[in-house]
Amino acid sequence: MINNNENKKKINKRKLFRRFFFVSFLVSCITLIVLYFLNVLPIFYFLIITISFLLYDFLMAYLLLARGWKRRLFGTLFTSIKMIAMLVILFYSINTLDFLNKINKGNFNTENYSVIVLNNSGYSKLKDIRDKKIGIVKLGDDKGLLEAKLHLNKKTAIEYIEIDDIGTLVNSLLNGTVDAILIEQAEKNLLEEENENLEKLSKVIYEFSIDLEIHDNLVKEVDITKSPFNIFISGIDSYGKITSVSRSDVNMVVTVNPSTHEILLTSIPRDYYVQLHGINTTLKDKLTHAGIHGIDTSVKTVEDLLEIDINYYAKVNFTSLISIVDKLGGIDVEVDEPFRAYYIEEEETIDYYFKKGTNHLNGKQALAFARERKSLVSGDVARVKHQQMLIEALLNKALSKNIIVKYNDLLNALEGKFVTNFGTENITKLVKFQMKDLPAWKIEKNTLIGSDSHQFTYSYKTLKSYVMEPDLQSVEEAKIKIKNIIRGT
Repeated sequence: MINNNENKKKINKRKLFRRFFFVSFLVSCITLIVLYFLNVLPIFYFLIITISFLLYDFLMAYLLLARGWKRRLFGTLFTSIKMIAMLVILFYSINTLDFLNKINKGNFNTENYSVIVLNNSGYSKLKDIRDKKIGIVKLGDDKGLLEAKLHLNKKTAIEYIEIDDIGTLVNSLLNGTVDAILIEQAEKNLLEEENENLEKLSKVIYEFSIDLEIHDNLVKEVDITKSPFNIFISGIDSYGKITSVSRSDVNMVVTVNPSTHEILLTSIPRDYYVQLHGINTTLKDKLTHAGIHGIDTSVKTVEDLLEIDINYYAKVNFTSLISIVDKLGGIDVEVDEPFRAYYIEEEETIDYYFKKGTNHLNGKQALAFARERKSLVSGDVARVKHQQMLIEALLNKALSKNIIVKYNDLLNALEGKFVTNFGTENITKLVKFQMKDLPAWKIEKNTLIGSDSHQFTYSYKTLKSYVMEPDLQSVEEAKIKIKNIIRGT
């Protein structure tokens, strides 16, 4: 009877160890499948990992199913360690797959509209302007404005007065020609920049947003592991939704040559006085205003200026930068000219001092560092150099071996914080390329320069605004530097 009980116990133990091994082997198989679909490992590495897993599992099978408690003890210990490691790999892999699947989901523009009246008008709600005159201007996407009008028409009856430009639009509100104005947020920001008293004299009585589907035809696809390519980085001057239409305050072309392992950062000042692509007028505008018309206008305007093809783009905003820098644990920059950044943003007072030498920056400090220009001797030229320094610091940290510790945090920071047409396939190709060759990238920086001026712009025809007249020699030198990186010379 005793022997029967002992035999049953032995049989039950063997079944338990078999099940334990089966679960372990199943976790290995699932991990390999996920890694395969993730497609970021070079095939050589994937084969090594697969063979290693199989050999390890066979060894664990021998230990777990062998006779003798010592062997089973070692088998249980090492199998448990392996399963924990597999679960960690699965966690990172599934998070990465989820992140990659969400890229390119922002294939729409968000236009944020406001109905604005004067403070002393007596109007406080949308219904108060029923049958009143509301001024509009066709500056951005006509489709967006049409959708905005349809939205308001469902709320109340309004008479629309079409006005030529936003300068005349605000004057029409101030002199009583119209009772209210309907304006998109990017245009509102432009108005407030040029009319400091507008915010004090007016108020918003109604706000709403419209999502417009966009059809991206900007991609000029190349094999990014073999052929040079250009990426346009657009940093928009807003918080919140990355899909929001806004002015492009950061305009940078990143030229990458995977064969020579060279990267060139070419920055263009936001106020560069250029011809906006696709705008049917001879009147030039600030480059930053191209963003009001969409990322495609910004890309094509820069292509026209530098006579290059831009293969891909990436758009980020203030929220993106703050989150990414914080998740990376901050970044270090070298400051040549000490300065102070002081301004009020989102009802928060920003006041940072940047000393000469090494400065460790958190997210908000990095944003202030990238935005400040008024306290700098060379103004906007110095600001774009600071933006290049931030990009270089972020690249160095993201390409360092220590990134694995911050990897999951970085994915969470990036999710929903940028829009790109780079594509998941290109991202996985780039990761494979970096893992296979571990190249040491050489990063070079260049900034276009110009002279201060005041000119009428397409966006603001009735008032001369500050612009930067391009230095033609600077533009030509930038073209040559980009071509040299592409040619590998």
